Amino acid sequence: MATYLDFEDKIKKLEEDIIVAKTKNDEHAVDILEKKLEKEVEKTFKNLNDYQKLQLARHPDRPYALDYIRGLLTDAYEIHGDRHYVDDHAIICYLGYIGEEKVMVIGEQKGRGTKNKLMRNFGMPSPEGYRKALRAAQLAEKFNIPILMLVDTPGAYPGIGAEERNQSEAIAKNLYEFSDLTTPTISVVIGEGGSGGALAISIADKLAMMRYSVYAVISPEGCSAILWNDPAKVETAANALKITAEALKDLDLIDDVINEPLIGAHRKKEEAIQALGDYFLTTLKELKELTPQERYERKYQKLMNLGKFQEENK
Repeated sequence: MATYLDFEDKIKKLEEDIIVAKTKNDEHAVDILEKKLEKEVEKTFKNLNDYQKLQLARHPDRPYALDYIRGLLTDAYEIHGDRHYVDDHAIICYLGYIGEEKVMVIGEQKGRGTKNKLMRNFGMPSPEGYRKALRAAQLAEKFNIPILMLVDTPGAYPGIGAEERNQSEAIAKNLYEFSDLTTPTISVVIGEGGSGGALAISIADKLAMMRYSVYAVISPEGCSAILWNDPAKVETAANALKITAEALKDLDLIDDVINEPLIGAHRKKEEAIQALGDYFLTTLKELKELTPQERYERKYQKLMNLGKFQEENK
């Protein structure tokens, strides 16, 4: 059963009508309804506000990191554990091939179904997860294997145990170590990029976002609670935070926007997976044309320019 968002009511009705017409073998009606559906999809999804894009980023049917890994990676081998404490299932690391390219994939996995969500801690990594990601990245660096990072988390786990095991230090160390890598690195926000939990695997030569993904220092719910103490202000906060791919590209905070299907990755998963795979291979080819030192310098300059502004003389 497809899950429809509140702004998809007309699309839901048309799709239900198409199903009824197909059961009646009314091909003429199916043809008319499918044309109406195509127009409605274009009308709806070309006029989405930031809050609606946030809803799409969190859609329960949206492809998660494992969906991309299973759709793109061949000869995949999973890497477990941080060699210090435990294996955090909210972070997954796989070594394999995308096309002809050997790659290390590091992703945040939310999980589906109650049991799996609990095992994955709802995609909120603990320090050992970030240390596992760093261990996988350092292994890739040692053998000059490109790294693909898939960002999808509401944020790092804020529990007492995570804080006792130095959550902030684990994230900070990842920022430092990932910025120092010379192997080609590409990070893609595939769903929800929340705060430092997302930033910890976002430092890369290229940072891209799927069309309907979001990337923010705080969730709109948290922002509305702090600024207005009013849950009704969530939509206002989403618009003010500039969390969408297009807004962040305009601000030069990300490098590229990957055009997932107009109706959303959750409706056409194979096309979304293919779009990400094509982006990775194309971008990797561009990065490989540079020397490691040139990549390093470009990444340094990009990081130094973050938050840069210029005051106008009045």
